[in-house]
Amino acid sequence: MIALGRIALAAAAVLAIGSGLNVKGIGAAELSDAAAFTEPAERIVALRRLTEAQYRNSIADIFGPEIAVAGRFEPIVRPIHELISSGAAGAAISPAGLEQFDAMARNIAVQVFDAKHRGQFVPCTPKVEVAADPACAEQTLAPLGRYLFRRPLTAPELAFYGRLANQAAAATGSFHKGLELALATMLVSPNFLYIVETARPDPNRPGDLVLDDWSRAARLSFLLWNSTPNEALLTTAAQGRLSDDAELARFAERMVGSPRFEAGVRAFFADMLLFEKFDALAKDAIVYPYFNSDVAKALPEQLLRTIVDQVLTRDGDYRDLFTTNRTFMNRPLASLYQVRVPASAGWVPYEFPPEAGRSGLLGQAGFLALYSHSGRSSPTLRGRAVRELLLCQPVPDPPGNVNFTAVQDTTNTAMPTARIRLSAHATDPVCKGCHAITDPLGLSFEKFDGAGMFRTVENGAPIDDEGAMDGAAFFGVAGLGQAMAQNPAAGQCVAGRALEYASGHAVDQETDRIEALAGKFAAQGYKIRALFREVAASPDSYRIRSKPIDAGATRVSMNKAEQSNGL
Repeated sequence: MIALGRIALAAAAVLAIGSGLNVKGIGAAELSDAAAFTEPAERIVALRRLTEAQYRNSIADIFGPEIAVAGRFEPIVRPIHELISSGAAGAAISPAGLEQFDAMARNIAVQVFDAKHRGQFVPCTPKVEVAADPACAEQTLAPLGRYLFRRPLTAPELAFYGRLANQAAAATGSFHKGLELALATMLVSPNFLYIVETARPDPNRPGDLVLDDWSRAARLSFLLWNSTPNEALLTTAAQGRLSDDAELARFAERMVGSPRFEAGVRAFFADMLLFEKFDALAKDAIVYPYFNSDVAKALPEQLLRTIVDQVLTRDGDYRDLFTTNRTFMNRPLASLYQVRVPASAGWVPYEFPPEAGRSGLLGQAGFLALYSHSGRSSPTLRGRAVRELLLCQPVPDPPGNVNFTAVQDTTNTAMPTARIRLSAHATDPVCKGCHAITDPLGLSFEKFDGAGMFRTVENGAPIDDEGAMDGAAFFGVAGLGQAMAQNPAAGQCVAGRALEYASGHAVDQETDRIEALAGKFAAQGYKIRALFREVAASPDSYRIRSKPIDAGATRVSMNKAEQSNGL
């Protein structure tokens, strides 16, 4: 029951020590308050750590875009074949990670209460600026806590943070320095760093639970806008209206129609397509002289702009992402693609001619470079990415005794092309099972090298880009795009990913629900807005079934998180 409270109290001590304050004056009453920081543990059904984007978006939405967030974020580990949003459910914070959050929190708090910004957040005038003012401190901290914790502060919480502010004000001789410490402590509380979902018994289904209104507000906002709930959502949650299915549906409709939905769509596809891999993307400069840091930075943005244009701006069919020739181009990418763009800086709309063979996302250099090696292309990596990311068909890892020598030797003139080199695996009984799943898809990419540039020969030999999916043959990326657009698994995959993204846990076993959602997705023209509106408005998205729920396991998980944090 006190797991979150103990972490918060330890974080408060870290901040106080880091600020040079004497924390011995925090007595037993303050210590006991930490145990009351959250709802009873038996009602906690999920903890998900904020991603870096969600943290930054939340700070900007609460305090304004002028408040800078500077620091390194401890990465969230992606579970195999799952989304980072699922990994966030099991993401602890190491001692080093807590120090990073501590440094960011103190820096943010200094900015919020500096002379330039404090007028926006301090609604009262302290009696004197060189001492504590308990009433004004609580009047300031209560609304900030409501935004940060995505629910109102409990009375013990408000008293605890108020006392921190008062003690710090007395120690420093500054009312605003006291507020800084209290705010910085809130910012390292798990109630802010984690999306804490709480539930109550479902009156319609004995044994099941349903998320309460505050948790619904948070789930809606992070799902659709990738940020913390705004005032409208919090007010509606306070009124208990998000438990009403009709009101929930009205909110979902408004939110997917908002320009802010773009942030949610970007975050979802960046998660689905493993965009964290771009952080480590590197190419051999001798093999690929057109690939540089500016190109690497532009690749994910080109993919996201293409996605947003197709599924939001045009409100088009999701499947057309595999066939469209429309994209966006900037000067660094123009050199890689060997095309012309206007001399003006920035991104401009661009349409590849049909003969370019760059249909859809799969023909863009971002996908092609990401799923290649540093000095060569890889039909196997590309085919596996299509299977796993876009069709939700996991591919087994290769056994440890595989000999890659023939495939890696790109200078062997006796085996000049990847197709010929991969034939060694196609005939090896240890390898051929997996390669039969990936390589017929991946070989259709071979007219694009490891950096995504077009080519027709490899080592002087002509490239054959014939591919096949489930027995149906095609040529090149354009043919693969058509096959993907016609494959029902593509629509079902993105529907399942949307459910996983919303809930923060794998949904592989919920086949009936995935199939039902995929059917509605298809009936509504494969529109992403309709898909996310359906997920956000569905009562099932906020129901916790009795079988998976184990409050004891939740407590054990929280205790393990404490231990890993050294708290």
